[in-house]
Amino acid sequence: MRDQEPAPGHPERRLSTKETAELLGVKPDTVYAYVSRGQLSSRREPGGRGSTFDAKEVEALARRNRRESNGSSGSGGELSVRTRITLIEKDRYYFRGVDATELAARHSYEEIAEWLWTGELRPGTTFTAPKAAVAVARRAVDALPEHAGPTDRLRVAAIAAATADPLRFDLSEDAVLGTARILIPTLAAALPPVRRTHRDEGPLAHRLWARLSGRPADEASLHVLDKALGLLVDHDLAASTLAVRVAASARAHAYAAVSSGLGVLEGPLHGAASGLAHRLLLDVLDQGTAAPVIADELRSGRRIPGLGHRLYPGEDPRARALFALLEDIPGAAPALAAARDIVATTARHTPLHANVDLALAVFTVSSGMPSTAGETVFAVARTAGWIAHALEEYGERPLRMRPSGHYVGPRPPQPLPE
Repeated sequence: MRDQEPAPGHPERRLSTKETAELLGVKPDTVYAYVSRGQLSSRREPGGRGSTFDAKEVEALARRNRRESNGSSGSGGELSVRTRITLIEKDRYYFRGVDATELAARHSYEEIAEWLWTGELRPGTTFTAPKAAVAVARRAVDALPEHAGPTDRLRVAAIAAATADPLRFDLSEDAVLGTARILIPTLAAALPPVRRTHRDEGPLAHRLWARLSGRPADEASLHVLDKALGLLVDHDLAASTLAVRVAASARAHAYAAVSSGLGVLEGPLHGAASGLAHRLLLDVLDQGTAAPVIADELRSGRRIPGLGHRLYPGEDPRARALFALLEDIPGAAPALAAARDIVATTARHTPLHANVDLALAVFTVSSGMPSTAGETVFAVARTAGWIAHALEEYGERPLRMRPSGHYVGPRPPQPLPE
């Protein structure tokens, strides 16, 4: 006699994959993504064809998803998104639980990207872009006006590369990872080189250098560039990353999600902040002291770029790591001294620590790079983090990143305007 299935609400009730997917509002593939991330447990019944899931566990996950879609976090109503990628805590930050500064010290940018995406380290990994994708992206970027900024070029390159990829709408994990390993080197290769002789092979930092500086690359500077890329790869739900997750929630493909992030990154309070710090450093070096430069900034009512961070009451760990590396580059000494002068001078008014934008500015100034170089480094580096967040979001319920508007306008009915 066949055993009777437990009734709904019974403590032992099991759901099929189809029932679980319907309850969560996701595809069956996403159900197994929840299992792989430890958010659901599955069990294969004897003689059964598929996995089954505990009804109470599924219902609890559905409730959590509903709370997130309503922006309920229990912390003042701010949107809270579950993530396994980055934790920021007590003036430190971690990638998948591993100290990010230690990870960057020991591994290349590409290896850290793989760690974010897969939870696995692949020593010696490098990313290679197909010639066809690079050619399409370069043609699109070359058509832009000369005054186009780096983020303009990267956004156009991402869109152009998408048109060359007929499989871009495949949002399975393997397909998105394949896109990521192609898109990042394509973005770097699409930027116009500053030097006539440049490398288009090897680690990404080596290829990117010629797009940033007209000086020959030395090993110490290439090492700092690689570490800067690794340190900047992700930083939890920064504004650009949130934009990426919103796009991924609507099931935009990876190229479109990255383009969303690039659009937000261009703001002066985000990716472009290092350019402001770069110009401040040049002014201090030109004046020989920070005092008159800081005075002019304060007199104009502007905040001092490169100082303070809302997530770090103490020192920005990314800045600390970069400054330590820059100490080993002789040519960086004047810019380092100017940065210290800025911090010390400003401390008389407001005690703020240097953030990563100031450290990145020291690197770009001492390497003979334009003020926009830091923005380029930031954007290329963060693309890997955006892909990690897009992958995570593709495993969640679609369109959950949909807060409700709080209408404060005139109550209807209102007369038609004349």
